[in-house]
Amino acid sequence: MASWEIHDDMNFYITADKFYIEPNGKSEVLIIDRISRETSLQVKTNQLPQGIQVRKICGILGVIKLISGFHLVVMTHRIFVGIINSQVIWRLAGFDIIPFVPSLTHLSETQKVQNSVYLAMIRQVLDTPYYYFSYTYDVTHTLQRLHSMPPDFMQTGLYDRADSRFVWNGYLLKHFHRPELRQYSLPLILGFVSVNDVMVNNHSFQWILMSRRSVHRAGTRLFCRGIDQNGNVSNYVETEQIVDVRGDKISFVQTRGSIPLFWRQTPNLKYKPPPELVAGRDHLIACSKHLDAQLIQYGRQVLVNLIDHRGAEDVLEKAFATTISTLGNQNVRYESYDFHAECRKMRYDRLHNLIARLAHEQDEFGVFHLRRDGTLMSSQDGVFRTNCIDCLDRTNVVQSMLAKRSLEQSLIKLGVLTTGQRIDPSSTFEWLFKNVWADNADMISTQYSGTGALKTDFTRTGKRTKMGLLKDGSNSLTRYYKNNFNDGFRQDAIDLFLGNYVVKDGEGLTVQCPLVIQKGWKYGTFPVVLLFAFAMFFTSVVYPQEYNTESLLFVLFWGSMVGVTGAGILKYGVEFVDWPKLVPAIRSSGKMEA
Repeated sequence: MASWEIHDDMNFYITADKFYIEPNGKSEVLIIDRISRETSLQVKTNQLPQGIQVRKICGILGVIKLISGFHLVVMTHRIFVGIINSQVIWRLAGFDIIPFVPSLTHLSETQKVQNSVYLAMIRQVLDTPYYYFSYTYDVTHTLQRLHSMPPDFMQTGLYDRADSRFVWNGYLLKHFHRPELRQYSLPLILGFVSVNDVMVNNHSFQWILMSRRSVHRAGTRLFCRGIDQNGNVSNYVETEQIVDVRGDKISFVQTRGSIPLFWRQTPNLKYKPPPELVAGRDHLIACSKHLDAQLIQYGRQVLVNLIDHRGAEDVLEKAFATTISTLGNQNVRYESYDFHAECRKMRYDRLHNLIARLAHEQDEFGVFHLRRDGTLMSSQDGVFRTNCIDCLDRTNVVQSMLAKRSLEQSLIKLGVLTTGQRIDPSSTFEWLFKNVWADNADMISTQYSGTGALKTDFTRTGKRTKMGLLKDGSNSLTRYYKNNFNDGFRQDAIDLFLGNYVVKDGEGLTVQCPLVIQKGWKYGTFPVVLLFAFAMFFTSVVYPQEYNTESLLFVLFWGSMVGVTGAGILKYGVEFVDWPKLVPAIRSSGKMEA
């Protein structure tokens, strides 16, 4: 076992004053003092306690502070995903959160309730599908970045050399950020990984799709839009497609991310709140920071903007185009494509026109190609950065088409396909490709919006279907409910887990807990009146034995009460939205600060 590989199977002992973690087959033991939090790595002699239950764990995820004190987070179950570069990739399947202080007697009753809410937040984040990791392979980097690392840097710990943009438990692992503990620091990525063994033209090869979600400006759909002052954008995801034919590897990378301007889409109970630019912010500087970082990371950029050119989205399209034109960076090109207008009446075949417009640059960007003998054949020197409003549904359709074009070219280079040959539309691999990309869309969408993606029927079948439209309708309604009534809690959970909010000493006792929010009178009154009015309206319609003037007046009165109360709730919609509390969005006149 190399000195930088992470310990996998470990024995876990819990006593009243210490945690003992013993890697299987090793002559060392990690001891964490539950009182002082002192952590030491010792040569194993006779430290392990006798006569107590031994638990099996398969990783340490870190330490986090809640109201009751610090908590150790460990992994208890994992699921095999596949093998990349001869290294095993796993998925998180179970965890446990163990308090350093086992008793809650030092807390008030109010603090106990608040502490349980914080615990629920941590569980909510870790229950998000899906987290991936490896004990021996750096899943945070693309093949190209891994190849470019100096040999001595490759001998450091996985956590030390990981791309911090994609390490979701980085804040929790700070407690273990010491050279001697690097084999206990297991980084997790959130996203999607699919590893597939494929046969085409009697050639067997691996086809891999891996998406990595950024921790910067991470959050939920309507509470996390646009850019911040540091140039980080919301819903930023790096997606890498890998083809491995008997050790010859080709990698193709794309990115997605929110429109890099200060903008918001304030949840207010309307089905689709209009997006709006935030006045008084320097869009140019923030966008320039974002693009500078992308150019350093990936090379040249083609910004594929898929939002509408008319209606509510048009203000963002014009502002985005103007900003890129003003920046005048020769290494950045803006490609605007009105997805909905071009594909109206289910004419998704017109997307091939967009791919044709991008083909020349895709050929120029190339791919990362490494032969089995270590010879570097080519590097990718540019990426397509695709966005729509959510960077989910439309974005995934276009990314999958660019990936398909790259895949066919790669298989020709590697001798799997002959020159000019395409993947057979009726083949098993074609079915696999479409469904894996649709699964990727669903996973990325679930992590951001709370539901699966829209338009995945096109990704899965190559055409839009009526059943797909019905599924889209169901997902849209579910999104509406979650984005308005659940996502405040989910946003708080993400902020707590990533360290954007740190629980304070004495919180809930000597320090005000941000979970305590006083709602206005409308919050309790309007829903109660609406439910009562609806019940009376229903009773007036269904139960009278005969209809007369009095019963009709009852129906009209309670019907009007339903209408008036419903209109009142919509008018004051922001009062009924589940808003984040830990890092609250600043509201003025019902608008959310970016």
